[in-house]
Amino acid sequence: MYKLRNFMEEAVIHKTNDVLKIMNICKCEKCKLDIIAIALNDLPSKYVVTQIGELYMKVGELAQQFEVDIETAIVKAVVQVSKNPKHDVNQSI
Repeated sequence: MYKLRNFMEEAVIHKTNDVLKIMNICKCEKCKLDIIAIALNDLPSKYVVTQIGELYMKVGELAQQFEVDIETAIVKAVVQVSKNPKHDVNQSI
């Protein structure tokens, strides 16, 4: 069975988790998803057709090419979200 997937989405989600581990910012689900959405809007879509299970292999192969662009977009998104978080104050972690 084949799936159409946006590689960039998978790569940004994976890399965002790594970036958030080392940055002193709110890591609540709302802020995390805002960061991912902003970063994805700043990056081109990269669609791939893959069989189930192959996507992670493709992510590993392609991530090296786009790593700097992805990290830059994520850091810009982190700065934007941290200046104006949209989460409920009680949800902040």
